Amino acid sequence: MPDRPLSEKIALVTGATRGIGAATAVALAAAGAHVIATGRTEGALEELDDAIKAVGGSATLVPLDMKDVDGIDRLGGALYERYGRLDVFVGNAGVLGPLTPLGHVFPKDWDDIVAVNLTANWRCVRSFDPLLRLSTTPRAVFVSSGAAHKARAYWGPYAITKAGLEVLARTWAAEHANANLKVNLFNPGPIATRMRAKAFPGEDPATLPSAEAAAAAIVPLCLPACEETGRLYDFPTKRFLDFQMPA
Repeated sequence: MPDRPLSEKIALVTGATRGIGAATAVALAAAGAHVIATGRTEGALEELDDAIKAVGGSATLVPLDMKDVDGIDRLGGALYERYGRLDVFVGNAGVLGPLTPLGHVFPKDWDDIVAVNLTANWRCVRSFDPLLRLSTTPRAVFVSSGAAHKARAYWGPYAITKAGLEVLARTWAAEHANANLKVNLFNPGPIATRMRAKAFPGEDPATLPSAEAAAAAIVPLCLPACEETGRLYDFPTKRFLDFQMPA
């Protein structure tokens, strides 16, 4: 069906319990994909399941803390046994971490944000790359941040991990430059989410785009028709930002 371009596709979304992750899971389901939704809170996953059913979609709910790297590996094995492939991967899970001078960051807080924002995504690459290569039109999207391109005071841990995530995604894209797998990044910009409210508590969320609007822009990056790779889609300007890919 033309309005369900992901029909019969398997899509995995991390951090799918709220915000951009939840909205993306619903949007992918509405586009026809069966969604594998991961998140830490079972109640929120059940609410997501209701929202997916409301758009005529289906989902498999996977309670998972992204710091559980063995759990990521188990999920990869389970997906292979059940579906034999993965068609779409959206790496959305992330944490803000402390907004404080670098010298004041506690080692545990540093370790936690690196574990979720960077290491977990590498573990997903490690576990899901073989599954994606078994798809005819594999697509991967990582949710980044404009902070990755700035050196704003007090945002060090978050910005550093998002910058690392961007290089991780671009490296993965370069490794598949001559293959079917397309890997891109998405910068949502200011969006009305809980994380944004935590970072900017005085901001009126009604003045910001919704998570659903961001999700609507992520879906095209997940479609078989998407031929872009190794690029960052900047939602605030509605355009791709160029990186220099190796010749």
